[in-house]
This record gives sequence, C-alpha cells and structure tokens, in this order.
Amino acid sequence: MATLEQNLKEMLTPAIEDLGCELWGIECQRAGRFMTVRLFIDKDGGVGIEDCADVSRQVSAILDVEDPIADKYNLEVSSPGFDRPLFTLSQFERFVGQDVSIHLRIPVADRRKWQGKLEKVDNDMITLVVDGQEQVFVFGNVQKANVVPKF
Repeated sequence: MATLEQNLKEMLTPAIEDLGCELWGIECQRAGRFMTVRLFIDKDGGVGIEDCADVSRQVSAILDVEDPIADKYNLEVSSPGFDRPLFTLSQFERFVGQDVSIHLRIPVADRRKWQGKLEKVDNDMITLVVDGQEQVFVFGNVQKANVVPKF
C-alpha cells in the first residue's frame, strides 16, 4: 500500500516540474486532528520566495480538486535549506563526502542517532565514518536524515 507521501509525490511532481522546480521531498506530520504537509522544492540557482508561492498556488489547486488528504491540513512549501533533508538513495549519493546526521527507526549498536561523513552508498546500504570507524546502515531503517551544514 502506498503512503500518503508517495501518492502526493506522484500527483504533484509533474506540476512542480512544469514550474521549473524539483520536488526534493515531502513530510507529512500529524498533530492531533490536523496535519502539516511540507513540500521541499529545489532548482538550479536556488529557490526564491516567488518559486515557493507559485508552487503553493499550483499544488493547492491540485489538492483541492483531487482531495487526497482526509483531514484538515496546512500546506508549507520551502527550499531544503542548508541542513537539507535527504529522502532518497540518489540524494544520499549526491552528498557523498559530506557530513550527515541520521535518525534510525531501529537502533544499531544501541543508538538511533548517528552523525558522520557519508562515505558511500551501495545498493540500499549507507556507510558513514563515525569517529574514524565505518558504520553501515540499511536505507530502509533511516527514519530521517539531514546534511550537516558547514559554516
């Protein structure tokens, strides 16, 4: 069974790409009876406020017609930012060599939170170097991941 995020991605990607942007990822968070649907968009040269506004208007129209969300929700559209979330293996591959933080669904070595240099991505395995040691994680066990910005 497809998740809400997967359904939204399939439904919204063509319209977002028509506006010259890439749908980087979707987060759906429930708080009581309300839901926040957060869309992250990206494009060459960066995302501006007008891009977010254009995508928000287009996506709102699609969601009003298709009505895929049963509950009341708030739609947020933003750029991924410096600490961009990573949603797919191909996104992990784009950031090999950079520091990332990951939160796991199931602990590995009694830890759910890890941070280190992204060493490689091989099939569905992600390798981080943490304190000089390689740690390998199954992508399906990653609940949340972000690039760690360097200033």
